[in-house]
Amino acid sequence: MTSFRDTVQNLFSRIKDPTPTGEFWALRDINFDIEAGQVVGIIGHNGAGKSTLLKILSRITEPTSGEIIIGGRMASLLEVGTGFHPELSGRENVFLNGAILGMTKVEIARKFDEIVAFAEVERFIDTPVKRYSSGMYVRLAFAVAAHLEPDILIIDEVLSVGDQAFQQKCLGKMQDVSAQQGRTVLFVSHHMAAIRRLCQKCIVLSRGQASPMLGVDEAVERYNANFRLGESGHRIDVSGLRRDRDLGRDVKMVQIEAVGEPPLVYGGRLIIELTLEASRAASDVMVGLGFDTMEGARIMSLDTDAGGRLMQLTPGRHRVRVELPMLPLHPGQYVVSAVVGSGGHYMDGVGRFAVWEVLTSLADRVSDRGFGGCRIIPEMTYEAAV
Repeated sequence: MTSFRDTVQNLFSRIKDPTPTGEFWALRDINFDIEAGQVVGIIGHNGAGKSTLLKILSRITEPTSGEIIIGGRMASLLEVGTGFHPELSGRENVFLNGAILGMTKVEIARKFDEIVAFAEVERFIDTPVKRYSSGMYVRLAFAVAAHLEPDILIIDEVLSVGDQAFQQKCLGKMQDVSAQQGRTVLFVSHHMAAIRRLCQKCIVLSRGQASPMLGVDEAVERYNANFRLGESGHRIDVSGLRRDRDLGRDVKMVQIEAVGEPPLVYGGRLIIELTLEASRAASDVMVGLGFDTMEGARIMSLDTDAGGRLMQLTPGRHRVRVELPMLPLHPGQYVVSAVVGSGGHYMDGVGRFAVWEVLTSLADRVSDRGFGGCRIIPEMTYEAAV
């Protein structure tokens, strides 16, 4: 399944190196039907084939074999600014996108004020979109796709560009498009709580193969099971990883592992084991773990000395176990870092050594109130007002 750009690149590759290479199928032997008015989630881990499938459904990429039959007008939002011309203003792009969807100028004008209000770009609607931030781009692109009354709406993970409030607004609009207007929605996301909130059925992709149409809970379980197949990624040998600086390393980290089946689940017990190696005795030692968003914002820190507990290490290897009774990180992907220190002096540190994914569970009913970040369960008491 190749685009024109891929074909040209492959042609020049063969000119440079005529030796034939093995074929790689991004998707193969996929067959499914989606009924009008259904909201279907397409889920799978990175590299499973989700983006390729959406490009084929959106007619961006032609399939190598087989056919796609689509009945109705389709709008897709696969990446920021899809279908926008950077030199045109927001206003002009709204009318351009509507024309591409086959709508008349009168139909677009009728929806125009609603689109601009939803996107919250009133002040910049006559500014060329090349000057928009990524957030402004995606707000306007989604507003156009959702409001110009397509029969089929395809939304990729692009909504992660917007802020949390806008993401919730988009989910609400998609629910309205499907439930109130009876339109078909295909929704791709790594955020399982959002999938469960919005979708009626799901297709799970894994290594280019698609599951049958599944119920949402069954699909989430299969997604988690596929994740467990690759869970060796939660045991990291960090002894040979590059350090930002030479700290002398009287105590160094050898291995870091998130333990569990699966290891990281929102609301579940978090257990991380670290193997340390001390070249000589060390006193008042602490371990710190940091979880960052993919954009680099530190969102959770776990420091073993925060509760006053410090370690006294003898020469040799030691295993440190860090636990939380309830993991508060919302489902999503996080970059993990770790340090070992004593008295404010860092003895060893490995920054951004792994990307770990936090999954959702069948009991998760609240994490779709926000994307990313932490949600802590508070103690609560209440009484009737007098």
